[in-house]
Amino acid sequence: MSEKNPYRLFVAHAFRDHAEYLRVFEYLESRDNFFYINYSNPGALESNASPDLLQEEIRNQIRNVEAVIVPAGVLADKSGLVDFELNVAQAFDKPIVLIQSFGGTISLPMAVLELAAEVVEWNERSIIDAVKRAARGVETSQWDVIDFDPEEFKLQD
Repeated sequence: MSEKNPYRLFVAHAFRDHAEYLRVFEYLESRDNFFYINYSNPGALESNASPDLLQEEIRNQIRNVEAVIVPAGVLADKSGLVDFELNVAQAFDKPIVLIQSFGGTISLPMAVLELAAEVVEWNERSIIDAVKRAARGVETSQWDVIDFDPEEFKLQD
């Protein structure tokens, strides 16, 4: 994956700048060499626009993506738009990466869990690895490297 071939992503929003919607981008941006295009646009329409306009805009935003990311906190939106976003993703056969609620404060509905290709915690590496697997089937074998000073571990004679 390179700048020339970025991941095309949609993040569920229900036409609101929800805190967890914004947090997703903080996590995506914190990872070096992960390039993506954000197809979601919560400012495209007001959430009180006609249902037909809202639904058509959601279809347009999801149509060309490789994966849909759904932060659990956005699921609490009671407008029904997030459910519609999930249904559109399913209809377009787009994999869904579900991010559990920040701090585990919201229990996730079984119906939503069944739609998800993966359910991950709020962790930059977990989110990005899940996106790579869901969108392109890329398996990332990453290892944590721990730097330490060997002098600190010298045995005393």
